[in-house]
Order: sequence, then C-alpha cells, then structure tokens
Amino acid sequence: MTENKRKILVTSALPYANGSIHIGHLVEYIQTDIWVRFQKMCGNDCLYVCADDAHGTPIMLRAEQEGITPEQLIARTLEEHRADFAGFNIEFDNYHSTHSAENRELSTWIYTRLRDNNYITQRSIEQLYDPVKEMFLPDRFIRGECPTCHAQDQYGDQCEVCNRTYSPTDLLNPVSAISGATPIKKESLHFFFDLPAFEPKLREWTRNTLQAEIANKLEEWFLAGLQQWDISRDKPYFGFEIPDAPGKYFYVWLDAPVGYFASLKNLCERRGLDLDSYIRHDSQAEMYHFIGKDIMYFHALFWPAMLEGCGLRKPDNIFIHGFLTVNGQKMSKSRGTFIKAATYLQHLHPEYLRYYYASKLGSGIDDIDLNLDDFIFRINSDLVGKIVNIASRCAGFISKRFDGKLSGQLADPELFARITSGANESLKQLYENREYSKAMRAIMAIADEVNQYIDEHKPWVIAKVEGREQELQAVCTMGLNCYRLLVLYLKPVLPELAKNSEQFLNIAPLVWQDADHALLDHTINTFKPLMTRVEQEKVDAMIADSKDNLQASADTPPAVQNTLLTETPIAPVISIEDFGKIDLRVARILKAEQVEGADKLLQLTLDLGGETRNVFAGIKSAYDPATLEGRLTVMVANLAPRKMRFGVSEGMVLAAGSGKGDIYILSPDNGAEPGMRIK
Repeated sequence: MTENKRKILVTSALPYANGSIHIGHLVEYIQTDIWVRFQKMCGNDCLYVCADDAHGTPIMLRAEQEGITPEQLIARTLEEHRADFAGFNIEFDNYHSTHSAENRELSTWIYTRLRDNNYITQRSIEQLYDPVKEMFLPDRFIRGECPTCHAQDQYGDQCEVCNRTYSPTDLLNPVSAISGATPIKKESLHFFFDLPAFEPKLREWTRNTLQAEIANKLEEWFLAGLQQWDISRDKPYFGFEIPDAPGKYFYVWLDAPVGYFASLKNLCERRGLDLDSYIRHDSQAEMYHFIGKDIMYFHALFWPAMLEGCGLRKPDNIFIHGFLTVNGQKMSKSRGTFIKAATYLQHLHPEYLRYYYASKLGSGIDDIDLNLDDFIFRINSDLVGKIVNIASRCAGFISKRFDGKLSGQLADPELFARITSGANESLKQLYENREYSKAMRAIMAIADEVNQYIDEHKPWVIAKVEGREQELQAVCTMGLNCYRLLVLYLKPVLPELAKNSEQFLNIAPLVWQDADHALLDHTINTFKPLMTRVEQEKVDAMIADSKDNLQASADTPPAVQNTLLTETPIAPVISIEDFGKIDLRVARILKAEQVEGADKLLQLTLDLGGETRNVFAGIKSAYDPATLEGRLTVMVANLAPRKMRFGVSEGMVLAAGSGKGDIYILSPDNGAEPGMRIK
C-alpha cells in the first residue's frame, strides 16, 4: 500500500426501492463501510456513494396496488433505507436515488455516446404480452415449464433446476405472474447494446482485474458467446424515456449503475468537487464496486462495456461477496431468520452484527453463516470479555487513586512495541485486502495477551498494598494504552465503541498513525460501561418478531399480498383423474452431495423402500447437504427420467417457495416409512 494519499471512489450495490433492508443486505454494506472507514483512518481521500435503485416494473405495479404514485413509493422507501443504514453506522458520503435529475442527465449522455459510436442497434422482437394488464411482461413476471428439463414454475429467463437460460417466448405453458392470464406473443421495436463488440477488451480486463474465481466464471459466458443486450422496455414502465423514442424506456439495468456516478455528481455539486476527476478515462482516482455474486454479470460485463463504449474509466476492481445463511440455512420468514434491519435494531446493538460479520468475512465469494448461538458467544467472549474488560479492569483505579491521571511511562515497553509495529502493518494489509476475519483473529490474539498481562500483574491485589501506588498506576496505564490500540484497530468495524472510548480516554478521534505513540501524563474521564452482554432473551424476541405467521401485515393491501406472498397465481384447475396420475412417495435421503459446476443443485440418493433413486434438486441455496442425510421427504416417483448435463435425474423432490428464492423441502410426519404412497 502506497504511503501517498489516495483518491478513491467506493460504491455498494444499489438496494431496490421495493422492499426493506434485511440482515442479508447488510453483509455488503457493512463490508464496504469497514473498508471505507479504514481508508479514511489512513488519511486517504475516500468517497462512499450509493443510491436507491428506483426504476422498473415491480415498483410501478406495487405503487399501483397501494394506490399511490411510484414517486411516493420510492420517496417512502428512500427514507426507510437511509434510517436503516444510519442505524447500523453505515456512513455514506452521499445516498441518493436513481430517479434523479443527475441520473437522467448522465444516463441520457451515456446512451447518446454509445449510439453515436454505433454501439446501439434497433430491431423488432417477439415478446410475451399480458392481454389483461395490457403490458409486455418482464422475464421475472412470467412463470412456466422449462423448455430444457421441463421443471415446472420456472422464471421466464432461467431455470432454477437445470440452470439453463432461454428466451421467455421459449417457456412452455407460460402464465403471467401479474394477472394469471395466458400471455400472447406480440412484436415490438427494441434497442440493443452491442456487448459482443467489447469481448476482447472485457476478457483482458476481467483476467487482469477481478478475483480469479470470478474471472473463471465469466470465462464460461465468453465461451458461450456474449449476446446483444436489450436495453429498452415498452410503456407502461417507471423509468427514463429514451431520447427520440416515445413510449420506450431505459431498462433499469442501464440507468442503475449510472446511479453510482449520479450520486457522485450530486455530491460533487454540493461540495464543489470535480466529477470528471473521478470518472474520465485518464482519471488518477481509484474506483471500486462492492457487490453480491448474484449481479456480477451486469457489473463485470455490461457496466465496463458501457463505460468503455462512451470513453469513461472502468472500475479498478469489483469486490464480490457471497450470500448470508442463518443457522446453516437460507433466511426464512417461518423460522424467524428473515430479519429486517429495523427489527434487529429494536432488540440488539448494531455493532454486535458489524463485528460478527467482520469475524466471518474474507476476500472471497464464499457464503457466510450467522449462527445465532455462536453470535451470542462470540460477542460476549470477544467484545465484552476481552476488549471492554481491559478498560473496566484498569479505569477505576486510575480515576479513584490518581484523579484520572495516567503515568508518565509504560510498565512494559516491549509489549507495547510488539502490538504496535508488527501488528500495525499486518493489520493494515489485512484491512486493505478485505481479510477482515483474519484481522479480527489477530486483534483478539492481542487482546488475549493484554488480558494475560493484567492477570499476571493483578492491579486489584496491588491496590490493597501500601507503597505500591506508582506500580498500580503504571500497570493500569499500560492496560489502558493497550486498550486504546485495540480500539484503534477495531475502529473501522466498531465506530460507536471507538467514539465512546475516545470520549472516555479524552482523546481526539483516532487515526491509524496514532498507533505510533503511547498516551502518557494524560488525564482520562470517568469510565462508563461501553458494551453489555448479548442476552439470549433478546435474540429470541428478535426471532419471534421476525416470524411470518403466513398472514400478510395489516398495512399491506390485498393486491400487494398476492404479489409478495404468492408471486404466481394458482395453476389451472385439473381433474381428480389428472391428479391420480401423480405417484407421490415418501423417500429417505440416504446421501446429499454438492454438484460440481452447478450453482443451485444438490445430488440426492433417495431410498424408496428397497429401491434407490438419483435425483438432482435445486435446493443448494437453502440446505447444507450434511443436514439432509437421514431426513424423510416427498418425491414424484413416476416422473419420466430426464438427462441433465450432470447426469440423469430419476424423479423430483417436492419443495415450496414464494418465488423470492426461499426454498423448503416437504417432509412427512414422524412414523412415515420410505416407499409409502401419499394419498
């Protein structure tokens, strides 16, 4: 890391203005905030901007269902999101909206440059049209049968079972998720961005810039061949109208990433900064995006190609993280682990979660798990038992015996030097490289050493012996100086604890270079409790408040309840004879394994009572394979085997879900035996 002052632009993915922030979202914003705070502590000129992603069909439909305008909906959501982020001490330099004058101006400018540089083409395409709602249907508002593996209830663009992508018009037996009507095919003129024209430069950029695992994943898309990207949508649509194309709107994924620059532009205009110095092609500033792995295609291919095509600078890197599970499973409303940010804040301190995420996060894209038992133990052990305990064991003696005055020298200069010089540089590198879990382990190792020092010198014993006042002051001064260093090292993660500690220690806000010197001949303020233990009762209350009792909240209109909770309408009525053709059987999961190369599949070996079957199930995101083995489930036993690229699947395991990605396999009551038929 260079010692020169760096100029850095940092962004997080834009949360969609159609729902609340939850603890899964917070993985990304906490990860980013830690990195930004560290950069600022090092004296770098670092700006952190973000915005609500405020356009698209879902927002238009939800506003319609609530009887308000889209502008009213996104304004309400923006206020809620800002409050949630502030509650978790996530400190943006600017938090804006993509539905802004700045974003309209920049999106139009970028589109015009791409068009004038011959990267925009037009052609008529056939789309699915809802004759009841009188609108073309976005891919995610169409459900039907996968044309490849024939899995039911799949989205209009990708099958969650076999992972194949396809055109919505290829979907079998399509149904509108909005009205329940059977869509019809209809032609419309659309605008396309020539993504394939940038393939050579994109390949070079991804290889030289991105995490190796991401670059390897993108290589699969390059080998499959990049496609022309449809950047337009037909009215009705909530967004920006395309210049000189009445009734045509920018697809949300065109103007959403431009929202990074729009938020920066809004900030620059208020602070008198130069926008071009951050975004022009020859800019000396650095630019980094923090995102989840689910949107890497847009950020690692579309976005850099757009920037290249209009002469703007590409990101220096895109830091991609995994998803959050809770207690080893996907977040669940019924289990109470789908926890909104606001619900968490009603029960627990935000810095508990900040620290726990930091203790789990690395630079890779692996998912992290919030194990609530481990959460309680780690906070109570590390933060309360190790860190804050150091201050509480030493501060009282300094205040009562020495009028708050620290001694003029350290009792153990070698210990202090050991936890400054080497630790200082190694921790800087760990923070810079986003290896937070390694940094937390290193900091807690220092805390263990400091607590051992205090245990060995026993200030509570020294205090009882006359004539040892100077020794008592020196030992407690040593302890508080070590505490100050630990708080400094933790400040990017625990800014509130740091602020309260700075007030207690009577010092200016800590910066990284403060690790170079000790606090001597200095008067501190009276110690007050800095952090309390996590109580099991509070965690239980948070879970209880988060549980979904399968009734929509009272403030959600009926039309919105249908969209949010069921997503797709009930399928067409069938006869009892049709249902009788389906052979549902109890099966025991003998073995569950990961499927190499599959993002969503697990390979299950099922016992049907004397017969075993091999089944591929799209439940990887919700279950750890080890937790499935020995469990009873229900399968369709007479489904025709289908060949997949991973092997032959000999049936289908039944699962439920809202269409939002949550998955729950069906299980019979205790007493059922493999092979029993469901009647």
